[in-house]
Amino acid sequence: MTRPLALMPEQVKRYSRHIIMPQVGSNGQRKLLQSRVLIIGAGGLGSPSAVYLALAGVGTIGIVDFDVVELSNLQRQILHHTRDVGRPKVLSATETIRNFNPDVKVVPHETRLTSDNAMEIIAQYDVVINGADNFATRYLVNDACYLLGKPLVDGSILIFDGQATVFVPGKGCYRCLFPTPPPPGAVPSCAEAGVLGALTGLVGSIQATETLKLLLGIGTSLAGRLLLVDALTMEFRTVKLRRDPNCPLCGDSPTVKELIDYEVFCGLAAPAHS
Repeated sequence: MTRPLALMPEQVKRYSRHIIMPQVGSNGQRKLLQSRVLIIGAGGLGSPSAVYLALAGVGTIGIVDFDVVELSNLQRQILHHTRDVGRPKVLSATETIRNFNPDVKVVPHETRLTSDNAMEIIAQYDVVINGADNFATRYLVNDACYLLGKPLVDGSILIFDGQATVFVPGKGCYRCLFPTPPPPGAVPSCAEAGVLGALTGLVGSIQATETLKLLLGIGTSLAGRLLLVDALTMEFRTVKLRRDPNCPLCGDSPTVKELIDYEVFCGLAAPAHS
């Protein structure tokens, strides 16, 4: 086994508030520096997650996004700046993260995540954060993480409401919570209904916190619990989640054993006919 590299003097100073914590210490900080986290989407949730993981010293952060920065993104997506409008999000995200912490290696995946590339990309990382804003990608990421045995830190937001949870293989998955996707158009997007910008920072920070706990092996994660946030009343509730023995992915008799066509699954495309 390769022995973790010693912290450099400037790293000891940078991460001193972590190192003095008995739950982290110098060993934990070295563990973070050797960790690899993949963030799906450099948007409202991916932005605060990426920033706080970078500041914490997570050594490698991968970002999957194929979109460009729009002016309407800047109300909440803190990875991007006014000067970045029109640029690919993975490029502005990479620059911002490197400016926050040169210790961090950023791996940009400027592509749409699909059934063809998800397994190869996700397999390279220890933990995955899902900040996707559509159901097809959410089911795709869930299935790929389960099949690869990767913990998934899930989050979503809309208007004033947010939620977060952790899916650990063997303890339930996104399909246990939502067995079938809603009909197309039944749930409005943030572009259609809006979202309080600061709420994305709150939920994204929770995702970053859960990720750090998983990497360090400390505390009690949100696995088996769904955290619900109402920003208007500032009330937090937790709902117990259980693995569904009838789940087609993680149940007792699974039928989903490989990635499928998620556009068709979510009713966004017609099935191909042979």
